[in-house]
Amino acid sequence: MPRRNRTHDADGHRPLGGGLGDARTESGPDGDWIVRSVPGAQTTKMYRCPGCDHEIRPGVAHVVAWPADDLGSATDRRHWHNGCWGARSRRGPTRRWS
Repeated sequence: MPRRNRTHDADGHRPLGGGLGDARTESGPDGDWIVRSVPGAQTTKMYRCPGCDHEIRPGVAHVVAWPADDLGSATDRRHWHNGCWGARSRRGPTRRWS
């Protein structure tokens, strides 16, 4: 019998990679973050970047970041443009996300 790939662990959590790119830990003045790259070909929804408050349209590669101490909560995950994520130490999030 062929093996089935499991998309959730025994507690119902999805693995960090989730098939959407490699997850990594980044440290900065604003704390430690889990960051996952999302290839443009795998994006289907529109998001709003907290760095520039502009839309991230479907098909645009970007990153998803959330506090490293909050692995299980999807509510703290934010989708950022790659450039906005890299510049967050100079600009920070827009007023809406502060």
